Parts: sequence; C-alpha cells; structure tokens
Amino acid sequence: MELSLFESYDAAGVVLLFDGSFEGWLSAVFYAYEHRLVRTNLSIMVRTDYDDDFLDEVIFVPVDVDKSKRVLNKICDILNIKEIIWAFLSEDKKVYTCLFRVLEYQLQTPNQSVMANFAHPDVQAVHACIKKVRRERHRMQAFVRFEDTTQGVYFAKVNPDCNVLPLIANFFARRFADQSWLIFDVVRGYGIFYDHHNPQAGVREIVDIDERMLLDCHELHADKERMYQRLWQAYFRHVTIKERINPKHHIAQMPRRYWRYLVEKKGCV
Repeated sequence: MELSLFESYDAAGVVLLFDGSFEGWLSAVFYAYEHRLVRTNLSIMVRTDYDDDFLDEVIFVPVDVDKSKRVLNKICDILNIKEIIWAFLSEDKKVYTCLFRVLEYQLQTPNQSVMANFAHPDVQAVHACIKKVRRERHRMQAFVRFEDTTQGVYFAKVNPDCNVLPLIANFFARRFADQSWLIFDVVRGYGIFYDHHNPQAGVREIVDIDERMLLDCHELHADKERMYQRLWQAYFRHVTIKERINPKHHIAQMPRRYWRYLVEKKGCV
C-alpha cells in the first residue's frame, strides 16, 4: 500500500534545520505548521549541530522574516516570550524541539498555563535551560574583567557556555555608562560595544575587531594597565586567608573555565 506524505514523514522522522538565529527557529516552527508536520516524529535543530542519519527526512528552512513575525506574535499572545528567548539562548541541542513541543502543548490546551506544569518533560527541559542561562548571566556579570587599551576602550574577553551577551548588555551599560567598553565572546565570534561619547546609540553588536586584541592585547594596554593588574593580583593574594582556603568550594563558586580571562587568576590555569 502506498504511504501518504504524512505517513512517510511519521515513519522516517523529520528534522527541520535552521541557521541558528531566533528568526530561523521561528521560521522552522511556521514551516512545521504550514506543512502539517506537527504530529509527526519531528525535531528542530541548528544546521551545524546535526549529524547525518539516512533514516531522517532532512529539510533546511531558510529565514522568512514575515513568517517569523507571525509566529513571534502568536507566542507573545500565549506564552512568556522572555522565557522562550532565555531557553533559546542556552543553545542546548534539544531545546529547539522542546520549545516547539511546549508551544504545541499550549495551543492544544489554551486554558492552561503549560509552563507551570513541571511534570511535563518538555516543560522541565525548558525550565532547566532557563535556569542554566540565568546562572551563566549572573556569573558573567561577576567575572567580566576589563583591560584599559590605548584605543580608549575597556576591553574584555569571555567564553560563556550560553549566548548571554544580549542579556548582560543593559547591566554593563548602566554600570559603566561613563566609559567606552567592549565585551567579546570568543566562542561565538561577536561582541557588544558601548560608546560613552554616543550614549544614544546604546549597546551595539560588533563582529570585526583588531586581531591583536584577541590574540594578546598586552601591546595595546594603556600605560597604567599592567600596574593596575599587578595591584589587583597583590590585593587578591593578601586578602586570602590561607587557613580558610577551600579549593572545592572555591571552584564551585568560580569554575576553572572562567579563570583564563580573570586578572587575579593569571598563571593559575
């Protein structure tokens, strides 16, 4: 007996791939509903995360701005968009499918607040991703270390587990409104830049920066930067009470993966 298109999809499993952007995910969600793939064995993944499987029916969905806006408006009507975005920024490989299933769940039960149903596996997964992003944002706010440069910009490199730069931009804009600064995510290859001479522009995304700043920015340090770093390292050593050193607790509060870009931890990695 000949299988229908819907039945063949259900048997093989469908994987919708997108470019990794939030608009791309929204476009993939629209595609799923447009082509009636909602009740199939469906997964949504970033294209670069997918490992080929000959059993899957793989479809790449390009970004469609108009369709993504329609999905976004619908999500804003029925779910907390902040929770959706925060979970998305976790970049967990499975979160894109879980978010889709949560959206589907909410549409099927419009009279319930599905995000309050912690017994649902997809809701659990989304909340776990939100918690992960919230923790990473908090740590980035605490562990960013700026270095003064000859270009008049305070520069910091970070390597967060989650894509949290969009979530810390306003925090640093308020805290350091009197100086120009750049925080660059070396994992994702982009940064956020604030120019205190032009505060109306707000925090901007930046991709192209001087390669010397990424490799070794010591040659771009302002005159007193190295002295300030030595002072900070000396302060860190002298406030340490040796009798109370607890390495296990210390690493729990300040994981080793952050040490590479912490001035006080240079030489400890």
